[in-house]
Amino acid sequence: MLVNAGCSQNPYLAGGPGGSVWQAPGQTQLTAVQAQVAELNRRVQLLDDNNRQLTTQLAQSEQQSQVYRDELNLVRSQLSDTTQQYEAARVAARDAQSTARSFQASTQLRGGATIRANTNLNQLVGRLNLGNIPVQQDGEVIRIVVPSDQLFAPGTAQLQPQAAAILDPIAAQLRSVFPRQRVGIEGYTDNAPIYGGANGSPHQLTSAQTSALLDLLTRRSGMPGQQLFIVSHGSNNPRADNATPAGRVANRRVELVIYPETF
Repeated sequence: MLVNAGCSQNPYLAGGPGGSVWQAPGQTQLTAVQAQVAELNRRVQLLDDNNRQLTTQLAQSEQQSQVYRDELNLVRSQLSDTTQQYEAARVAARDAQSTARSFQASTQLRGGATIRANTNLNQLVGRLNLGNIPVQQDGEVIRIVVPSDQLFAPGTAQLQPQAAAILDPIAAQLRSVFPRQRVGIEGYTDNAPIYGGANGSPHQLTSAQTSALLDLLTRRSGMPGQQLFIVSHGSNNPRADNATPAGRVANRRVELVIYPETF
């Protein structure tokens, strides 16, 4: 006689080795995929956190970099202002010195008495023959007026090719008629703004122009250096109205001023 002992022959209910519950193959794969997804989500979260930290650090770095750029621009601006102030002071000092020499060229003070040179320029001015170049008697001095546009490239101190041909005859007559008189090279220009170039102001421009003429008259024309001095007037003392083109042309000039004092 057969007796049931309560055992089951269902393989899905039987325990496996060690008593573990058997799982279907598809469920095992699903569990593995879920574990991989969880790990990937964890890594994505870490990368997202790192990205936020790097973005914050980048923003802070850019902000600090802008602060440095602003400080650098401020220093550059201060340096530019200081340079301009220095140049203006240098030009003013040079102009003051030239003006002082100009006054000394017309009078000499000795022991409190004013002694003037005994040369009568009025008697000698008639000996000058400079063609179309104006020669003007101005009190005790004689002025030879040469348009700057005939001597220099516009707005610069660069001598034009024809400058030597204009100045050579003037220098020759100065050496002949006034060999011992002091001669001032006075530069003037109009009030038009100066853009770019080496000369940022009218005083700087006329100073550079008169220096170029001093060099030409001494090196090429053979005039004694101690006979000449320069004065930079910039846009001061215009001869005509700067409101018109013709007036501005007239104001751009160099005047060779002959003084009664000898050297």
